[in-house]
Amino acid sequence: MRVNVDRDRCCSSGMCVMNVPEVFDQDDQDSLVRLRQTTFRPEQFDDLRLAAQLCPGGAITVTEDESSGPTEAAEAAG
Repeated sequence: MRVNVDRDRCCSSGMCVMNVPEVFDQDDQDSLVRLRQTTFRPEQFDDLRLAAQLCPGGAITVTEDESSGPTEAAEAAG
């Protein structure tokens, strides 16, 4: 799983930090999102997806690797 943040889209709501504080932080200078880690454990995946869904600015993008999301792919296929 990969997580990208677009600081240009961030509106500093802090939803990401409230939901996954071990991964997301807000910059002390401008309060915009920043990643605290770049590799993620499988037990964090659901929380990362939720943070992306709850982000009001759409600043968080979660990209599933083939190895991290086969169940979702199978469910989507039907």
